Formats: sequence, C-alpha cells, structure tokens
Amino acid sequence: MSRIAQRFQQLQDSKRTALIPFITAGDPTPQITVPLMQAMVSAGADVIELGVPFSDPMADGPVIQRATERALAQGVSLTAVLEMVRQFREHDGTTPVVLMGYLNPIEVMGYAQFAQQAAAAGVDGALIVDLPPEEGHDLIALMKAQGLDLVYLLAPTSTAARIKLIGDVASGFVYYVSVKGVTGAGHLDTAAVAAQVGAIKSLIPLPVGVGFGIKDAETAAKVAQVADAVIVGSAIVSQIETLAATPERIPDTIGNFLAELRQAIDAVDCSVTSRAAE
Repeated sequence: MSRIAQRFQQLQDSKRTALIPFITAGDPTPQITVPLMQAMVSAGADVIELGVPFSDPMADGPVIQRATERALAQGVSLTAVLEMVRQFREHDGTTPVVLMGYLNPIEVMGYAQFAQQAAAAGVDGALIVDLPPEEGHDLIALMKAQGLDLVYLLAPTSTAARIKLIGDVASGFVYYVSVKGVTGAGHLDTAAVAAQVGAIKSLIPLPVGVGFGIKDAETAAKVAQVADAVIVGSAIVSQIETLAATPERIPDTIGNFLAELRQAIDAVDCSVTSRAAE
C-alpha cells in the first residue's frame, strides 16, 4: 500500500478529511520550499502537492502562473524539485508528496529516469495535467512499476464513461476540479460539488479530493462536508506572492493559514457526509 493510500485509510478510520495544500516548488526562492513544506505538515497538512515549474502552465490561473515565473527565474528545474523532496524526506518519512505539473519536463528528463528518480527521492505520486490516460501507457507503466500513484483530474463536464476510464488507471486519489476554468477562478457551488462527488464515488473506489475555488476556512469546511480531501492552491500561493520580498515570513504565515483551515475542516462531522456515499 502506498503512502497516499495509507494516509487516506488512516483518515477514513478516524473520520477526518484530508487537507492538501499546493505550493510551487522554488517560489519565491528555492531555499524556502523545504522549510515551508515542514511548516505545512506541522499545521495539519496530510498530503503535499508540489508544483513543478513549467513555462506554459495551461491549467493554472494568473496567481500560480506568476509563481511559476518566479521559480523559473530562480533556475528551478524538475531535477531541483526532486532534490527538494529528497531533502524533505530527511526529516519526514510519512507525509505523502504528489508532484503536480506538465509532461514536457518529464519528457526532457526521460520517462524511465523520471520514474526512477522520483521514487528514489521519496515522491509518492504525480498529477500530470496534460497526460490523458489514452496516451500515457508507457509513463503509466513505468510509474506503477516504481510504486508511484497517478492522480488524475476530473471536471464538472466529465462524463460517466470518462470517470470510469480514469478510474481504471488512477491511484491514490482523484482530483475533482470544482469550477470550470483555471485555478483561482470561479465561484464554488457546494451543492453542485456534492452531487458530482457522489456521482464520482459511485463509479470509482478512490478517495475524491476537491480543489479550485477554496479560498478560506468557510469554503474549506463546506467542501469537507462532501469530499475526502480539501485541496487549496491559489489562496496559499497568493499569500506567498505578497511575502516574496520577505521569504523568511512565509512558513509561519502559511502555517497559520493552514491551521485555520485544519480547525474548520476538523469541526465537520465527516462520519455522516462523504463517507456515507461510499
């Protein structure tokens, strides 16, 4: 059983919802990423989603695009991101880390080399935005051979057939995009999210995380009522951006923000919400 599967099993046993924060590796400086990851875990993060900087982040809105630009300006590459995970693992051997990014940097490194080096560094899985399951056979096989989970996105427009297809190849969890558009956009309709999460869980057995549109403790608590994981990205990255000139303040600031989300999520009685759909 992977670290991700173990973590979700532990959370289900304790009737708690996962908190999954997203940050862009190397933003605003490479030196702050590992301390920030550690601070997020201390604040209650269950899984860390670590963005791999890429020059054309098509699924991301302006906030994360600018974070990617700051990281690329610092020379942060896929190899550098794997080194950050390796350093994180020197102090934390249990918190799952999922890389979020795009196929091009992996193709440049080479599929086999990426799978091997990611596993060796302590990565637990990857969400590759532009790798549809129909076209990813080689990389999927190599990642699974290394014990790496493949996390896939599902959208409000995903059909039942599409959900089933993704369920055949995904592992760890699936990421439901709660609004149409890019990260940081749109209004969160929790009733619609609840209906779609229920539909997804009726078709595939994996935990369902919900992201896009979660901006504060209130929206995090609403999502926790219907999902197995609350995924928060732009709201964190936006705060990092405001502190780019004083990066030493970032771990405490983001830690305090996540602690607020953690408290709000834990106040939700998860035993009678999303788990009832399983």
